[in-house]
Formats: sequence, C-alpha cells, structure tokens
Amino acid sequence: MGTLSDVKKQDAEIFELIGEELARQRDGLEMIPSENFTSEAVMQASGSILTNKYSEGYPGHRYYGGNHVIDKIEALAVERAKKLFGVPYANVQPYSGSPANFEVYMAVCDPGDTIMGQNLSDGGHLTHGFKTSATGRFYKSIPYHVNKEGYIDIEEARSLAMQNKPRLIWVGSTAYTREFPFKEFSEIAEECGAYLAADISHISGLVVGGMHKSPKDYAHVVTTTTHKTLRGPRGAIIMVTEKGIRKDPELPEKIDKAVFPGMQGGPHDHIVAGIATALLEASTPEFKAYARQVVANSRALGNALSERGVRLVTGGTDNHMLLIDMTPFGVGMGVFGQEALEAAGITVNKNTIPGEPSSPFFPSGIRLGTPALTTRGMQEPEMEEIAGMISKIFSRINGYSLPQKKEGRSEYIESFRKDMRSDKEIAAVRERVLELCRRFPLYNKMAL
Repeated sequence: MGTLSDVKKQDAEIFELIGEELARQRDGLEMIPSENFTSEAVMQASGSILTNKYSEGYPGHRYYGGNHVIDKIEALAVERAKKLFGVPYANVQPYSGSPANFEVYMAVCDPGDTIMGQNLSDGGHLTHGFKTSATGRFYKSIPYHVNKEGYIDIEEARSLAMQNKPRLIWVGSTAYTREFPFKEFSEIAEECGAYLAADISHISGLVVGGMHKSPKDYAHVVTTTTHKTLRGPRGAIIMVTEKGIRKDPELPEKIDKAVFPGMQGGPHDHIVAGIATALLEASTPEFKAYARQVVANSRALGNALSERGVRLVTGGTDNHMLLIDMTPFGVGMGVFGQEALEAAGITVNKNTIPGEPSSPFFPSGIRLGTPALTTRGMQEPEMEEIAGMISKIFSRINGYSLPQKKEGRSEYIESFRKDMRSDKEIAAVRERVLELCRRFPLYNKMAL
C-alpha cells in the first residue's frame, strides 16, 4: 500500500482519521463475521489508477473508448471466478451484495411476483424480501422460518412453496450458524417450478476453501459479496450454474442486462481488479488452510463460550459465525453486550434472534465470528482466551435492562456506555485485548 504522504500533505484531517481507524483495527479484536482484513496486494489493486477509467458495458462492448486494458482485467476476474466456483458464467460488476441480489430479481421476476426467503429475525437478509426493503415492497414476499432449535424449518418452507408457487426462492442468510440445506431447497424449487438463488455472501470463502458444501449443483443463480470470508474488496459477484442454464439458456444474458443497463452504470474497475487479486489468493493451498482454521476457531470459540454458560442459538456452529442469545440478561440486551464489548476493544454487532422478543433496533442477540481473527493468525488457544474475556465482560452488564418506554432508551444506553468506559474490570480486559493484538500484529509493515 505504501505511505499516505500525499494524503497527509493534501488533507490532514482525513489523514488523521485514517490513522485513527488503522489504530482501531490494529489494537482491537474484530469479530463482526461479515468483516475481514484484505491483503495489502488487494488494497493496492483496489486503490490503483484504475479508479480513473469509465467503462460502461462489457469486455468488447463498451460505450467508451480506451478500454482495451480494462477488458483484460475484467475478463481475468471473470475467468478466475468461474474456475474457482466451478460455474460457466460470472458477472463481477455488481457494486455490492444488495444491488447484486436486486439484479437477480430484475433478471428472473416481474414486479409483484411471489418470492421466498428466510425471515429477517430468523437470520435472513434484508434483500431476501424483508418488508422495509425494496425487495419486500416490489414483490410479494413469503418468508420461511427456523424451528425452535434454530435450524431452517424445511417442511414449513416446502409447504409455503407449494401453497404460494413463488417465482424465486432464496437460500442464504446473514445470521445463520449451520450449513445451508441446498439440496433440500433445490428439491423444493424443482417441485414448485421456482428459480433457486443461493446467496453465499457470508460463506463463499468457506465454499472455495472446502469447508462448506457448494451450491453449484443445486441453485440456478449464486450471489456473493467479496469482502467477507473471501477476503477481497467491497464488491460482489453474480454467477449462473450449469443447472441455471439448463433451466433458462438466456439467464446469463438476462443477468448481464439487469446489471447494466438495468441497475448500474460504469463498473468500479479498481474494485474489479481487487476482486481478481482476491480470487487468485483464494485459489491457493494457503487459503484452504485459512478456511479450515476459520471453522476450527469458530467451533472452539463456541465450545469455550458454552462452557462458561453463554447461550448460543442452535448450541453451536458449522461455519464462521456464532449467534449469542442474550435473553438470560433480559429482553433487548444485544446493544448492551455490544457496547460493553466495544469498551474493551472487542467489536461485534447486535442482532435479532429467532423469535425475537424485542425489535431489530434493540435486539436480543449478538452476532460474532472468526474470519478476521484467523487472518491475524489466531488459533484455538486464543479462542479460549477470548471466550474468557467475553464472559468476564458479560458479567458487568448484570443489573442493567432496556427501558420499557422508547423515549428514554437513548439516554439510558449512553449512560450505560459511559459506565462501561469507566469500569475498572473492563479496563483490565482492554489491556488483555491490547496484549493479544500485539502478539498477532496487523499490517505491521504498513506506514502512514
């Protein structure tokens, strides 16, 4: 990445803020499962002079001149994606995961069509038909749920599909800790005539690393972001499988048209280059070892938390993620856990749990994971150490509760935040976090 000397000279305020963020990342435990640390090579490609080019269209069919080099870069990224995921078609232009998913709707659905996806509070994603998303407003959304153990209720999903005959079914989520039942959803989609789209944004790195079943033999369309377990820049890929082409030979062309000109203008060529570099990295034996360790760390962390009495949704994990049920501390306590952990330098995110008794704004769970910790080189012994820290911090939130009246909640949480920042025991955990981070340095060659 080099230095930021020109930024320092031109914009001292932004230079200082970048420095603050670098310090935060280096000196804290990043445990949000949708976040990771790219390699410096990916950052260099993503921050390159490729940001200067405009390239509406596709390789060989651009609306601007001077794209013969850009064509080579995009074609390389596409070929790497096809080879890595074992698919005949890939589009690397989507700006991020949400536009990519909406582009799938545009390719296979008309406004008002019936669609199905996992319910938001059951771990699903906004773009799979949640009511406040455009996908829940423009399409008739029929959500399926998880059972009381926290696993996807396949029989309910099958029954809903047979009753409602959706045009499109999504399998994939943002907070589900078990392996996705691609085969079962494939059978449901076949029976009701639906397209099946697998959103593997969270697990794509695990899929190519051999630690999660691939959807390529089951789904018609596959979408993924590139910045989570795949460890690339912030972008997305849409893929069509052999099965998808058998169902609709024009599906790749429909996806292309949905991306451009349907939803987007010129692609972000610097990000496409960063995606290409990340895909190359993900094809190595070292990345497969990384994926194995991500899952091993997640299971070790889950076991260590459970041994300390922390309640986990489904009791554990098959992937990179854990979902903590905070209801033993009270309803809507996810934000309290998040704030207390952040005071100690541990970054997680509050999250709904199945059967959420509160709301998405004040949920009763915490989502956390191991991709970024594993990138730093941490293994099972460190997961045991971190579990002890988390358990200690949770002991400090006893006695607090979410006010019943909404009007006083913001003030109460701000008061709680101040209490946590001045708590001596949390300060002691913060010192342990700093010591652990220094044992596993991040971007130690990077200079501002």
